[in-house]
Amino acid sequence: MLEVKELTVAVENHIIVKRASLRVVEGKINVLMGPNASGKTTLLKAVVGIPGYEIVSGKIFLNGEDITNDPPWIRARKGISLAFQSLPKIHVKIGHLVKAISEKYSSANIVDYASEKLHLKYLFERSLGHGLSGGEEKRTELLTVALQKPRIALLDEPDSGVDVESIKLIADVIDELAENNVGVLLVTHQGYILKYLKNLDKGYVMVSGEIVYKGNVGEVYNKVLNLGYSYFKRKYGGKEVW
Repeated sequence: MLEVKELTVAVENHIIVKRASLRVVEGKINVLMGPNASGKTTLLKAVVGIPGYEIVSGKIFLNGEDITNDPPWIRARKGISLAFQSLPKIHVKIGHLVKAISEKYSSANIVDYASEKLHLKYLFERSLGHGLSGGEEKRTELLTVALQKPRIALLDEPDSGVDVESIKLIADVIDELAENNVGVLLVTHQGYILKYLKNLDKGYVMVSGEIVYKGNVGEVYNKVLNLGYSYFKRKYGGKEVW
């Protein structure tokens, strides 16, 4: 289990995330919703330890172990993996990247299965991030996460800029991750992907850098859909509601 306790995060000396607390349980999909620029991505980057995302206060625990001060490569080795909002644009063939990751994480046995599930085999001769559609980028990023065999997968807006067919493919693989006892924290702005997911657990709403509301995913999503994020800003402000 990943547990974030009262985490405050600064970027370039500006506080972005304030006293955020959440849990990600193995085998479940937890959802973090919020408007653009609310601090969701900053929280994920702080959890994986990306340089420049300073933890001012609070703690991060993985299965009870304090990993707050661990460098990013140690957190990755312990099983935390992040799928970014967009792929880096580098001249490396996707097939070569997949081969390198699968060799590092001894996951060559699932390359064919996962790439077929995500309809990605035809992209293996293409360069990473160059000329890919939104759906192709998101599916490629999810493949690299799956090949790392994570214990905790942090997925940053896997449904953003993605066509319906890709959303269904992505949702199927996310569900399979959960069914294989991976804990998933899925960040989404609009929540389109949620209706395709089965193993949903808790939902959180973040506004202005604070997690202000928590409930089951269906309840949280319906509130966001029917009332909008402005409702949470007006009603709760910086007050956490559990």
